[in-house]
Amino acid sequence: MPVETDELSLAVVMERKPLKSNWQPFQWLPAEVVLSPIPAGAPRCLRDDPSATLWLYPGLSTRLYSDEAEGYFLNLDSGAPCWFIMWRMEGELAVPQFVTLSYNEAARLMDGGEQVDTLPLPAPIMEKLGSFVVEYYRPEPKGKRRRPSFEGGAAVQQMAHDEGGRRHGR
Repeated sequence: MPVETDELSLAVVMERKPLKSNWQPFQWLPAEVVLSPIPAGAPRCLRDDPSATLWLYPGLSTRLYSDEAEGYFLNLDSGAPCWFIMWRMEGELAVPQFVTLSYNEAARLMDGGEQVDTLPLPAPIMEKLGSFVVEYYRPEPKGKRRRPSFEGGAAVQQMAHDEGGRRHGR
């Protein structure tokens, strides 16, 4: 049975930066993940000026699940451990929907067409994630390698023999 950790309360700050482009006037990106006991509620505009717009989205959370341990391992092993923030445009605002620490979960979201961006993981969260991985991640044992058909074998020889017979009218 999978194990899960306590919920980690988060808020995400999204930033809109102007771009010097004829095709896209601005770009939205996550600016910060805040470890926060701020309860869920309406997003708050923290700053709105020509240089940048910042919105705080409280009430998000994440947990660690033992059946995602491989994804956490891959995140830590990447050389740049990070938060994965999935967000969607809602009208004129970029709204974070989901935060995970699993590389595999983020990949599944992107495969499904979702927008996922990253932010660096702070050291205390990296340590907790590392402890969880040590406790729950068990790499799959490597199986015996089967010889591919292009390396030969009886089936390939039989197929070549049969093919040769058809070409020569046998």
